[in-house]
Amino acid sequence: MATFPRRRKPANPQAAKTPKFARFSKFGRRASETAGVAKRPRRGIYLLPNAFTTAALFCGFYAIVSAMGLRFEHAAWAIFVAMILDALDGRIARLTNTQSEFGAQYDSLSDMVSFGAAPALVIYEWSLSGMGKLGWVAAFVYCAGAALRLARFNTNIEVVDKRFFQGLPSPAAAGMVAGFILLMTEFGQTGRSLAWISFGIALFAGLTMVTNVPFYSFKDVNFRKSVPFIVVFLIVLAFAIVASAPSMVLMPVFVLYGLSGYAVYFWRLAKGMPVSIVQTDDEPVDQSERR
Repeated sequence: MATFPRRRKPANPQAAKTPKFARFSKFGRRASETAGVAKRPRRGIYLLPNAFTTAALFCGFYAIVSAMGLRFEHAAWAIFVAMILDALDGRIARLTNTQSEFGAQYDSLSDMVSFGAAPALVIYEWSLSGMGKLGWVAAFVYCAGAALRLARFNTNIEVVDKRFFQGLPSPAAAGMVAGFILLMTEFGQTGRSLAWISFGIALFAGLTMVTNVPFYSFKDVNFRKSVPFIVVFLIVLAFAIVASAPSMVLMPVFVLYGLSGYAVYFWRLAKGMPVSIVQTDDEPVDQSERR
């Protein structure tokens, strides 16, 4: 009687469960690898906050194009619209829990265009171009100050007291430049007749952005906390004043804010208080502030 060799039991029990591919083993492995890749979560970016950042970037680009077409009032208003959009994108990201490192870097690049390059080019075309080398040097100091300010903000965010900004924020510096253009346009003044004043404003804003002077950031204001009725009335009154004559109000507001940091600095210095805003405690850092 013929005998047949018995199938040997594999040493590894898992090997018996593994499908064997003979002639089509290459395609089988490729199909299994593809199935494994499909299970990985897709990486992307959040649409809503980055849409506001893109809109702010467009406003900065539009300001540059308007300045090239000698429409300086349109350029100044575009910078202010970019400020509003820049203030909204970070808050929307925090409210919708859509913060990301991509959004933080994209926001910084948008700020460089809207509050760095655009104001420098607008004030140069409006007033500084007739000063020759002094004009473009002042515009470059402002642009370089904005770039250094944004780079330092991204690197020092984890060691700086969140209640203060280290140096004048770039949106406030841009508001000072754009507000000056709107104010002088309201009075019918031309930029060439105010070249030296524009020169001083560009240098002041550019150099103040890279100083260590503390500027209040308003980040410790709790909007969910109840406040007296008079506070709401004052907010409504402030909006009414700005809406009644924006070109007359915006410039003084940003000038006062630009001087407030120096007032706080010298007041602390006179009182013997530390003027550094670097944190000395172990306060946790909110990563959403990188927006």
